[in-house]
Parts: sequence; structure tokens; C-alpha cells
Amino acid sequence: MSATVHHLGRDSAPSLEPLMALVVSDMNQVNSVILDRMQSEIPLIPELAGHLIAGGGKRLRPMLTLAAAKLIDYSGYRHFKLAAAVEFIHTATLLHDDVVDGSDLRRGKTAANLIFGNPATVLVGDFLFSRSFELMVEDGSLKVLKILSHASAVIAEGEVNQLTAQRKIDTSEDRYLDIIGAKTAALFAAASRISAVVAERDEEVELALDSYGRNLGIAFQLVDDAIDYSSDSETMGKDAGDDFREGKVTLPVILAYARGTEEDRKFWKDAIIGHKSSNDDLFHATELLKQTGAIDDTMSRARHYGQRAIDALGAFPAGNARAAMTEAVEFAISRAY
Repeated sequence: MSATVHHLGRDSAPSLEPLMALVVSDMNQVNSVILDRMQSEIPLIPELAGHLIAGGGKRLRPMLTLAAAKLIDYSGYRHFKLAAAVEFIHTATLLHDDVVDGSDLRRGKTAANLIFGNPATVLVGDFLFSRSFELMVEDGSLKVLKILSHASAVIAEGEVNQLTAQRKIDTSEDRYLDIIGAKTAALFAAASRISAVVAERDEEVELALDSYGRNLGIAFQLVDDAIDYSSDSETMGKDAGDDFREGKVTLPVILAYARGTEEDRKFWKDAIIGHKSSNDDLFHATELLKQTGAIDDTMSRARHYGQRAIDALGAFPAGNARAAMTEAVEFAISRAY
């Protein structure tokens, strides 16, 4: 086992291409399962599910399942259905999120609930959750079922935690990290870990892959929360400033509020409870985030968790799989630049 550790920072712009190339043939198998299992005799179900599933998502979470299998030299087929289950869990949460958040865009397209309505969107999300559990049961491993079902419960808890923290400017950094650790990182961790289970590797390998996915997930969400204020809808696939208008207290806001003047803090209080949500208010918020270093420090925190993800790969032999998984972390962080 090699203990060599890669460090963030490279001369060329990092890309997801090495990860995609690593798993391209396996991903074809997973996509086949996804297309097959999203079908129903009720035409609205595949139509609505397909709107999001075919909507240009990177399929990062199932790719992590496939890449982890490559990393540990698993040569079976069980992970194909499980990677599809991971994508169904993710898609279901996105459909539910769009109803809860009321966002206009998802992956650069009109959000499903604006086209099909909230009731249908919620119910098709339920359908995809159910399909994911069918796939887990077909695999036959109680341990896999435990990991993925627990992740599903944790994601739901994280979403409820975020909902109850909404429009509360006094949300703590610890609570924020609990929220993103649940709603985003839990599925990254489970997606990475389950390959070690089907490959019947020891718990040390499981935990290393769990650590990789969990830290990547936290880094990924930190970057998302930073670019909500510093990017555009084309880059993000959702409307810029959504978090601001929805009163979500993310790390950039927590830092800016803590560091702001009395006048700044009054602005943040008014903005988060919904009294300031215009484009001019968003511009002012973004300026305050820059002045206080909140965006830069959020990105610094993302790099910290990204490095932890990369460090977790140090237990595995060098090769194409480890290099691709390392670059995936660097790509996740470079999206902000």
C-alpha cells in the first residue's frame, strides 16, 4: 500500500474528464439501468423523471461508486445497480428540493415543478426513492442496504435541519456544517463506500473511501455556497443568488455577519428575513462578502476538506483510478474560478 499523498494545486485546469474516461464503459451499464428503472405504465413518471435525469447532470455520485470499484480492483457487476440507486436517491432529493426552495432553474433548465406542478414532482421523487430501494434489495446485501438507507435518512434530516434554520441569521457555523454534512456529504460518502462492501474489502478500506466521499461532499457544497454569490446561472445551473433570496444562512453569510459593522449586520438581518431581496440588495450582499473575506475564507475551507479527501486516497496504490479521483476533488474546487 502506498502512502503517497497528492496536494491540491496544479498547473493546468483540473477536469472531470479523467474520472469520466475511467468509468465510461461502466457508466453505460449504469445509464441502462437508470433508463430501464425510471419507466412506468404511468407516462407522467418517466416524462418528469427524464426531464431531470436527462438534464445534463454530471452523474458525479454514481461515478464515485464506479471509480471506487476501479480503485480497489473490483471486477464484478453488482455496483452497476447500486450506482443507479445512488443516482435515483440524488434525483429524488433534487425534485423535492425544487418544490421546497421554489427555484426557477435546475441544471440550467426550467425546474420540473414549474412545468409539471408541485404534487407530481413530489410524487415522482417518491417513485425514484422507491426504485432505489428496489435496486438495493435486489443486490441482497444487508450492509449495503444499511449504508444507503441510513444515508437517505440523514439527507432528509439535513434538509429538515436546513429548513428550520432558514431565515435565522444566528445559525452557527457548527449547525451549518451539520446541515451540509447531512444533505450533501452523506450521499457522497455512501456512494464511495458501497464499492468496498460489494468487493468484500475490510473496514479500513470502507472507512477510507467513506472519508474520501464525505470530505469531497463537504468541499463540493462549500464551493456551491460560495459561487451562489460569485457566479452566474449558466455556470451553476441554477439562478445566481437563490440562497440569498431564500434566506439560507450559508458559511459566507455566517462569516460576513460575524465580521460586519453594526450597519452591515442590520442589512444581513433584514436580508435573511426577506426584507431585502432585490438585485441591488444581492449586489450589496456580494460586496460585503468580498470586503470581509467571507468568499475567500469559504473557498479556503473548501480546499481544506478537499485536501482531506485527497489524503484519504493515500492508502491506495497509485494509478489511473487514484489520479482521476484526486483530480475530481480539484475540479470540484476549481468550479469557483
